[in-house]
Amino acid sequence: MITDSQPNSSSPSATPAMVRVAVLLPCYNEEAAIGQTVAGFRATLPDATIYVYDNNSRDRTVEVARAAGAVVRTERQQGKGNVVRRMFADIEADIYVMADGDLTYDPAAAPAMVEMALREQLDMVVGTRQHDAKEAYRGGHVLGNRLFTGLLSFLFARSFTDVFSGYRVFSRRFVKSFPVLSAGFEIETEMSIHALELRMPVDEVTTAYGARPEGSASKLSTYRDGWRILKVMLNLFRTERPWFFFGSAGALLVLAALLLSIPLLATYIDTGLVPRFPTAILITGMVIIAVLSFLAGLILDTVTHGRRELRRLAYLAHPAPGSYQS
Repeated sequence: MITDSQPNSSSPSATPAMVRVAVLLPCYNEEAAIGQTVAGFRATLPDATIYVYDNNSRDRTVEVARAAGAVVRTERQQGKGNVVRRMFADIEADIYVMADGDLTYDPAAAPAMVEMALREQLDMVVGTRQHDAKEAYRGGHVLGNRLFTGLLSFLFARSFTDVFSGYRVFSRRFVKSFPVLSAGFEIETEMSIHALELRMPVDEVTTAYGARPEGSASKLSTYRDGWRILKVMLNLFRTERPWFFFGSAGALLVLAALLLSIPLLATYIDTGLVPRFPTAILITGMVIIAVLSFLAGLILDTVTHGRRELRRLAYLAHPAPGSYQS
């Protein structure tokens, strides 16, 4: 479900004081935008602590962020996934707001997203991007987002409207139970699959998405990062739904073996002979591999079920969002 969010940018958040809110901004060479980004979240979430994690910037990102009032820390391993892993491990809060430091996401939407997470006890609220400016979102990225969102829905039977959005609000139990494995921009895909697999309560809010300010450039490579995202999605499909993955492979092998066996069976019925031994041997091998694939899927599905139970227990070890208000 998507909810339109049109908060008043001039009014600060009504988040209860006892709820600790952390704004997390991963940054790489964002000197032109980070100051305004920090100021925007400072105005809309005045009680929140704003953290800027610098990822080896070669410009003045650190100095500008610190001057704007953010707590600045550094992650040396390059890649957004590595930065998110460090932020989630280091920061202690009840609610986490994550956005990019390039001023493309609207800070005015943050209070409504935080309030929704607390009121409905959600573990993740995704800011679904709505853009009017042509330069805000390249056409190839729009198409890629739709394709990957559809693929995620096909593989996992559920999906989000904007699977690649970097504007998200998390509960503490999401953050502290999420085993970050990605290194780069595929981190948003991994987050989405983690929430879907554990059947967490989530929602989406439509938020404005603007163009980068002058002097700020995108670090996303359409083809390289698209290929990495596809690999992560397929790898997570293999590890999270092994019975479907290996069972489908086994079913295809059995179907191919049956098609190849039709001429042999017809010849055998007519003559009582099997003249094409190489084909018969190939069919036998395909059926054996198919049976092994089915067995592998069954075994790995049991292992995955146990891993999912452990992750669910780690997730439940933390309080639900909003429970600290009562």
